[in-house]
Amino acid sequence: MADERDLQDAVARFVRAFGLHHPDQTPCGRPVPVSEAHALGELARDGALRQSELSRRLRLEKSTTSRLVTQLINRGWAERGPAPDDGRGVLVQLTAAGTAAAEQLAKARAARFSSILERVPDGERAGVLHALEILTEAIDEP
Repeated sequence: MADERDLQDAVARFVRAFGLHHPDQTPCGRPVPVSEAHALGELARDGALRQSELSRRLRLEKSTTSRLVTQLINRGWAERGPAPDDGRGVLVQLTAAGTAAAEQLAKARAARFSSILERVPDGERAGVLHALEILTEAIDEP
């Protein structure tokens, strides 16, 4: 029977194999910090987001998200603006350069995941996805 040490070892092996331990590079090999790649993905998917909503989605503290958005702005990939319905709210949206960067990351990510999925036997794919869903739900529970 698997115990917490087995889970710890399995997760550590996965993190290393997938490349998540390289903070300045995405698992698909792009020279972009993982946190920036996740922010680009969220903004590309849904357009302008309140900075507080971006914090919630990325599971980051507000101050960390603020610094992250500043990094995106400094790269020319994002811009901040006032929320139209709330004078205190801040919206973040991608610039044209940010949209292009997000598209490049999405293509690299799709190629990486396709390559990985091809190496998982057809009969095991649904089980792998189900296991990841169960693990994520277990992490999300209070």
